[in-house]
Amino acid sequence: MEPRIQYAQSEDGTSIAYWTLGEGESDPLVFMPPPYSHSQLEWQIDESRHFWEQLAAPRKLIRYDMRGSGLSDRDASDFSMEAQIADLNAIVERAGIEKFALFGSVRLGPVAVTYAARRPERVSRLILWCTAPRPPLRGDDDRFATIRTLRDQDWELYTDTVAHTVFGWAAGESAEQFAKVMRESMTWDVAKASSDQANTWDASDLVPMVKAPTMLMQRREPAFPPIQVSREVTARFPDASLVLLEGQSIFPYIDDVDSVLDAINDFLGDGPAVRREAAEPSPGAFRTVFFTDVEGSTALTDRLGDDRARELLREHERITREALKAHGGSEVKTMGDGFMASFSSATKALDCAMALQKSFADHNESADEPVNIRIGLNAGEPIAEDDPGGRGDLFGTAVNMAARIAAKAEGGEILVSNVVRELVAGKQFMFNDRGETELRGFEEAVRLFEVSWAEGD
Repeated sequence: MEPRIQYAQSEDGTSIAYWTLGEGESDPLVFMPPPYSHSQLEWQIDESRHFWEQLAAPRKLIRYDMRGSGLSDRDASDFSMEAQIADLNAIVERAGIEKFALFGSVRLGPVAVTYAARRPERVSRLILWCTAPRPPLRGDDDRFATIRTLRDQDWELYTDTVAHTVFGWAAGESAEQFAKVMRESMTWDVAKASSDQANTWDASDLVPMVKAPTMLMQRREPAFPPIQVSREVTARFPDASLVLLEGQSIFPYIDDVDSVLDAINDFLGDGPAVRREAAEPSPGAFRTVFFTDVEGSTALTDRLGDDRARELLREHERITREALKAHGGSEVKTMGDGFMASFSSATKALDCAMALQKSFADHNESADEPVNIRIGLNAGEPIAEDDPGGRGDLFGTAVNMAARIAAKAEGGEILVSNVVRELVAGKQFMFNDRGETELRGFEEAVRLFEVSWAEGD
């Protein structure tokens, strides 16, 4: 059922349209609008409607249209930071909520950071999606200049280009619907005025003042913000983590929506981390078992000393846990310089392995000391039981083989058994046959395959 549109009046008299959906005992989630929003028309797009419904399942969700767009007042002319702050204040006051989680995306990221820094008593958690404390596209960026020129010269061509960039050039109805939403969400003049004012916002100095736990999320492939910039920004928050997801869309309801929802629910505490039902398999459940290992960790410690080596291993742990969380993997245990994890899906396990190698490749480009990991995967029916500490563990032949496969890999490689390769047949993964290989503890040789993950492989 389509939610009922309500209105809140901002300080300057501008009427802001919003709707609420869902209920829950935890703090509500206020979802700030993307650059082009029309809360009513978006409900008619299957992808976005499904996303809102799923996001509101465990909590109260509040979604609004930015001034000058959608069902909010269209004659607005003030698109300053202070006007956006006033609009958000009006929404939460009208909705009668005291404390809430805040989701800021793309253009409104600086507004979300500013509000969280100014009103720490109200913002319980902060999520930043494909954005940064300062505009991710600036006037000195060649791509920005090209996009702005197209926007200023041909409004319809600009909206069609953006829509097909988001949904894919082969997309039909979905891209056409979104282009329509863009054109109907605001006038051409308002689009230019609001965008130009937004590109003057900068909340960088307020980042250290944000007390709320913060999660930065983005796809790995969008042109903005660059991943290295996101890592640097994450480090400046007092309490923040960075979640990188596969895909290229700047819209959370495009590409792998389940990974987005899992990460949000985990962060907000409204759902078990990475779908706990997958983390605790029943005895005999079929699983893909996943091992990582830092290449040369002993030599690393000898060369750098305990403190510096441990610092690098902590970075390895952070990156690995982010990848597991983003792809629905269940951490079974860590062995100091490696992880054991399991997945209910071989496809998600391989996606995670590839994302992990890409993350370390990105990390190593600017790191003083590179971290190279090897990954091995096998699938089967491991034995699930508690270890002496009462934590779940996996045992058996499927687990032992996965560990031996990982040991055969080199740094930067992903090796899998034939059963994993067959499970993902037709899923467009690329494999190199490494032939029959002897594995310690196994009488018969095992055929291994290397997964191609780097561009140009």
